[in-house]
Amino acid sequence: NWFRKDKNGRFMWPGFGENSRVLDWIFRRVNGEDCAVQSAIGNLPRKGSLNLEGLQEDVDMDALFSIPKEYWQKEVKDIGKYFDEQVHEDLPPEIMKELRSLEARVNSM
Repeated sequence: NWFRKDKNGRFMWPGFGENSRVLDWIFRRVNGEDCAVQSAIGNLPRKGSLNLEGLQEDVDMDALFSIPKEYWQKEVKDIGKYFDEQVHEDLPPEIMKELRSLEARVNSM
């Protein structure tokens, strides 16, 4: 979701300089804080769990963490194409299994 663009073609997340906020959320989640919600694509930040204090631009968190089915179906297809064209037989079977699992979850949304 960090590289998604809005309807005007602008990135929805401010950029790499703000990714420490995401890392903070990840560390808190891994350390047991209840700050995530499960989704078809994995864990997403629970509302209010990302520290946005001092952020220079407004972020539409609802749009950023929306899960448009068509977007994710294309994402899964693009990842599969990349694996096939760039990694091919060097891809561990567990990774392809995870991609197929993601594909099934997305298709069932």
